[in-house]
Order: sequence, then structure tokens, then C-alpha cells
Amino acid sequence: MRCFHCGEEASSQPPITLELDGQTREFCCYGCRSVCETIHQEGLTGFYQHRTAPAVTPKSLTASELEQIRELDHPLVQQSFVLPVKGGMEAQLLIEGITCAACIWLLENHLTHQSGVRSFSVNHTTQRARLVWSPEQTSLSELVIAIHELGYTARPYKADEAEQALKAEKRSALIRLCVAGIGTVQSMMLAFPLYFELINDLSPTFIQLFRWFSLLVATPVVLYSARPFFQNALRDIRSRHLTMDVPVATAIGLAYLASAWVTVVGGEEVYFESVCMFTFLLSLGRYIEMQARYRAGLTGNALAGSQPQVASRKVGENIELVATHELCAGDVIVVKPGETLPVDGVILSGQSTVNEAALTGEYLPETRTSGDLVHAGSVNGEHPLHIRVEKTGASTRLSGILRILDRVQSEKPQVARMADRVAGMFVSRILILAPLVWIGWWLAGADNAFDITLSVLVVTCPCALSLATPTAITSATVKLRKLGFLPTRGHTLELLHTVDTVVFDKTGTLTEGKLSLVSTHLLGPLSEMDALELAAGLEQQSEHPIAQAFSSHRPATLTGTRNHVGGGLTGTWQGQSVAIGHIDFVAAHTREPKPSLETGHGIAIWLASESQWLACFVLDDRPRQDADEALKALHTLGIRTVLLSGDRSGHVAYIANLLGLDEGYGQATPEDKLARLRSMQEQGHHIMMVGDGLNDLPSMAGASISVAMGSAADLTQLRADAVLLNGQLRQIVEAIRTSNATRRVIRQNMTWALGYNLCALPLAAAGMIPPWLAAIGMSLSSLVVVLNALRLGKDPNPRRDNTAITAGTELSET
Repeated sequence: MRCFHCGEEASSQPPITLELDGQTREFCCYGCRSVCETIHQEGLTGFYQHRTAPAVTPKSLTASELEQIRELDHPLVQQSFVLPVKGGMEAQLLIEGITCAACIWLLENHLTHQSGVRSFSVNHTTQRARLVWSPEQTSLSELVIAIHELGYTARPYKADEAEQALKAEKRSALIRLCVAGIGTVQSMMLAFPLYFELINDLSPTFIQLFRWFSLLVATPVVLYSARPFFQNALRDIRSRHLTMDVPVATAIGLAYLASAWVTVVGGEEVYFESVCMFTFLLSLGRYIEMQARYRAGLTGNALAGSQPQVASRKVGENIELVATHELCAGDVIVVKPGETLPVDGVILSGQSTVNEAALTGEYLPETRTSGDLVHAGSVNGEHPLHIRVEKTGASTRLSGILRILDRVQSEKPQVARMADRVAGMFVSRILILAPLVWIGWWLAGADNAFDITLSVLVVTCPCALSLATPTAITSATVKLRKLGFLPTRGHTLELLHTVDTVVFDKTGTLTEGKLSLVSTHLLGPLSEMDALELAAGLEQQSEHPIAQAFSSHRPATLTGTRNHVGGGLTGTWQGQSVAIGHIDFVAAHTREPKPSLETGHGIAIWLASESQWLACFVLDDRPRQDADEALKALHTLGIRTVLLSGDRSGHVAYIANLLGLDEGYGQATPEDKLARLRSMQEQGHHIMMVGDGLNDLPSMAGASISVAMGSAADLTQLRADAVLLNGQLRQIVEAIRTSNATRRVIRQNMTWALGYNLCALPLAAAGMIPPWLAAIGMSLSSLVVVLNALRLGKDPNPRRDNTAITAGTELSET
């Protein structure tokens, strides 16, 4: 007797039984019976209809195992994989023991019934789970125990372990591919000469010997290399959701069984070489597709895996080596040249270049000095840095990027869902058509009716149709991520090509968002360098944003410096009193009358001694260095540009004219922005809104596509459809171009896939395509689609300039 739950031998005495639906079921252990009872109590009996592999046998947790799981509730342990989110806490878990889709169905339904669980989802490809729960209602350890009680195991997700699992799966696929390849070569050694009559006068005994040899070669190909096709087909039939695995498995199974029957009993034709070739070519196509798909998945794992496991923490005057997860906010760490930063933090001392390519896509290292914010995943350049820890583990900006990537990859765009529906309909029609073809040729007295039917099943397999969209979207998403344009919603790439109007906020979006020195007017005997050094010496005693405009200059030595709030600063330089500030304040500290000078746009900061006026500095918020280039590129694409800002109308008009925007509106409240966007939408425009402030949220929500700058507030990034990590506006243009290219590639792939299937079907049904040629044609069609899609993922070659990129604030949980 076999166990009803796991299928193992049930030999317990007395028997372990349970009454279910009027029938007595027997189990191998009390654990299996308990799990089965739980499944029935929660109304999840569909698990036994959907599963395609034996269930795992649950085992009782020992006291030490329970104690180990309870440790997951400790705050220090949770730092590396748990993050507070709206409505509770979120954990990333790695689930072991999953054998098929039914396992995921059971886990998700079982955990959803647990008290305090907000959501629980499992990714079948990576076996990673996202768990959101309320700590007030339950603990993490209780939920992990609930997973263990079903016979599965759960542990905190670690990128290196997940990458090892992906590598193991790829290695297994490669072994299957090699077995099929060897079988194909061996079975064809004599099959092709026989096909083309290159060898004559073979005795029936020799041909029969070859058939037995071919059966021996094809058996491991079918039972091992083709096993995933049979498993998936059985799952699809049970779940009544047909995919391309159904005709694949049907063709391989029928050809193998028919050939084995002819070998044993006797007959005209065997198809071992077609079986091996079909399995090999289809496995090759899927392996290449897997490489493309996993490259996107491993992008996130590689990013997470780039974080060091240990860090050098400074304790007093000593340096100790500690695990990264032991670091807390406020700790001071030392990062040596060439090392990767393990946390987000602020530089306390030291100056170095930091390579942030993993985060922003910017290839050139950026100079960082005391007071600057740096992020986990960045690589330190030439000098050691002392960094105060701000955020660790799941709270870092890098972790936020990884969570966004996970969500985008799990969402399926509308065009992909449509392709799946078309492929499913195509499969169902082929399964109906193939028997009709066989009956027609059999009634016509054809000897090769089975060959023709086999060719119809093989040549029309909709593999290319199913791969047409996901491979293109995956390649494009990876490319945009490398450029620093991070889509945060599954529909972003799909809608970018529809944009005909881009609306920009001004401060922090088209402009740098900080005051910079625009011009210097000399009014006295000082040179420009001396005037700037004197201004820097005064302003270094101020915390005002104006002072930052002079921070890059060497400060002059002054004494008696005083900060007059709301006015300016005074001090003594070379024995004379000097003052800097707005004109009325400075005029009160000098004997000379106010000068008549037209400063134009910007803020005028005046410098004078007690006896004369020395200089006037004009400060303003300058446009980003690539803003003009990006706007010209948008105009080249025929896209209208609009500036919509809450700043004063005069400055908005000045920036709009300077950069050549089509329209500019100032002094707009958040409500005004939203109303103007809706007005443009009513005129038929598809709008992209680019902003960085909280006041942009209403208008961003009302746009077709919203893009947040990498320096935007966390809440703004949370609501955006994409985040411009490196702040380079020209990447918006590249994103639109990539969306257009993706749309073209998807159309090409869909046209090719549908055209191939529609052309190949009548040829195969007419008996003009032999099974081996059908296998080659079907596999080549899939390879064409995959290779065409991979063109989108070519490594971007951004223009390398010396533009200073401001690292964005931390990405929070989306």
C-alpha cells in the first residue's frame, strides 16, 4: 500500500488511516496524515489533482530545529532579509522541496489562511517567496513553522545560495542537452545514409540490429532529456491549461512508442533519430532562452552577491572584522581601496572616487568626500574612507532596486498574456487537427500516415509564439537597467512608445536643484580668484544653501566671523572689516553708496569692505548639463516638451526659453499641474511626467507614465512607473527608443512565429515535410525569435562625459 500523500511505502502497524470523502486513506506516517488533514480542512484538496510529482514527506521538527527557527524573530537576524512595509513586515525567503506548480498553489493558499499574513507569493523559477505579515498578530517563526509542517523548508533568502541553485538548474539542463546531442549523433550515423540511399544491399538482420541499437540510444534521451516536457505536459493537462509542452510530449512519446513497437514486433519505419533530434533541438532552443531569461534574473543576484559578507568596523582606535549583518546605524566602518561598500552611509573622513555603475549605470567613477552619501554595492577607488553607517541589509538602496527588479520580472504585460492565450488556442487546435490528419491519410491508404501526423505535431509546436514576447521584454528591461533607467511596473516598457508629450518639473529635474555660481562681477581691486576665496572664507561659517555655492573654492583666512541670520556674514580680513550678503545688509557695513549694476536672473550676493564694494556674485539653479541634449533628442523624435513648475513665472520662462521647451508654465500648484495634465489628455495626448518632489505626486499619478529622478523623495519613487537612477535625462530618450525597438521586435517575432506556423502546417499536413525536417524547422523558428530578441539587450554604450551624477536617495519598499 502506498501513502496517499507522498506515495511512499505505507507499512505501519497498525495502519495509519484517515476517512476522506467516504474513503479510507492510508499513510506512511502521522506527519503525512496531519498534512493531508490540514489540506482538507482548509478546502485545498485541489492540490492532489494539480500535483505532477510526489509530495514531500513532512518530518517532525526537533527541539533544536524549533529553537533555530525561533531565532528568526530576533531583530538582529531579521536585519539582512526583513524590511518594514505598509501594513506590516516583509521577508524574502528561499523555499526548498517544491516539485511542481501544485506545491506553490498549496503553499500560497495555506499561508494565506494563517492569521496575520497579508500576502504570500512564490516564484516558481527561483523558488523565492515574498511574505508580508503583521507582527502584532503573529511572528515570522510561526509562519516558517507552518511551511515546515507542510513538508517544505524555508530559510532567509541569500543571493549566493539562490545563484548556486540557478547554476545547478542550468547544469542539469546542460547535461540533458548533452545526452540528447550524443543520442542524436549516434542514431543518425546510419539513419541519414538509409534515408538518402547512400548505403545499399543491407541485410534485414543488420537493419534490425541497428533498430535495437537506436532503441538503446533513444531510451535515455526520452526518459532523461525529455522528462521535463512530459512532466510539464502532465501538469498542463491536469490543470486544463494547454501550453506548447503538450504537443511536444505527445510527439516525442508517440514517435518513441511506435518505434519501440516496430522494433519488437516488426514493421516498416522507426523514428528514433527524429525523437533524438527533436529533443536535442528543442532542448537547445530552451537552453538558449533560459540563458537569456536567467541573465536578467542573475542581474539582481549578481548585484546582491556583490555586497561583501564582512566589514571593518572601527571601535575606538582599533579595527575589528565583523559580519555585515552585525553592523548597526551609527557604526563607523573603514572601506579600503578596491573594496565594495557593504552599507549605505555618510563619509566622515577621506576623499576618493566611487564607482556606482551597479546602482546607477554610470560607468565613470564619481568623486566623493566628507559629508557625501554613499551606497552599498559601490566600489571604492584609490583612497580609504571612514563611513558612518546609515542603513544596512534590506533597508539599503541596493536592496530597494532588487525588490523592484523582482516585482517587474514577476509582472506579465498585456502583450505577453495575449501571446500566451494565442499559443494556448493554437495548441488546442493542433491537438484536434493532428488526429484528423492521421484519419484522413489512413482512409486514403497512405503508408506514411503516422509520419505525416508526427510532422504536423512537431512542426506546428508554438514554441516561437510563446517566446516572442517575454524574451524581448526581458532583454529590453536588462538594457534599461544597465543605463540607469529602472522600470518599476510591468506595463512601463509597454506604454513608453505611446508617449507624445513629456512634462518636466523644473527644480531638481531639468535643473540641478541647488544654487550654483553663474557669474562674478568685480567692483574693486580684487581678482576673481581672491574675491571667491574671500567669499568662501566668510560663507564657511554658514549652513545656508547659498554657502554651498562657494564650498569648492579655497577659503581665505578671516577672524571674528559672525553670522547675521537673514542678512549675511561679517568678519575681519587683512585688518579691515568685510561683509557678504544681500545688498541692503552689505550697504549697512560699507561707506560707499550702492552700485548700479544689472545682474539679470538669479540671486545677487554682494561682497564689500568697510571702504568699498568688491564684487557681486550671481547664483542660480543651473540646468542639468545634459538637459539641452535630451530635449533636442525628444524634439527629433517628434515629442512635445512642457515645463510645469511651481516656481516664479519669470524664472520658469527663462529656463524654458534657454532650453527650447515648447511650453512653460510657472507658479502652478499641485492641483494646477494635475488640471493642466488632464486638459492635455483630453486633447488626445499621451503624457510622461518627470519630477522629483512630493508636490509632483498628483500630476505623476495622472500621467500615462511617471518617471522619478534618482534624487527624488522616497515616496515619489514609490509612486513612479520608473526611476531615473543616475539623473541623466538623455536616458529618457533612450528608454523611449528602446520601447519603440522592443515593439518592433515583438511584432517581428509574432509575425515570424505566426507566419511560420501557418505556412508549415499545410506543408506538413500534405506530407511534404518529414519528421526530422519538422524538428529542425520548429527549433530554428524558436532560435530565430530568441536571437532576434537578444539584439535588444546589447550592452549600452553611453557617452562618457564628466557630468557629476548626484546619487539618489534610498529606494524604499515598493
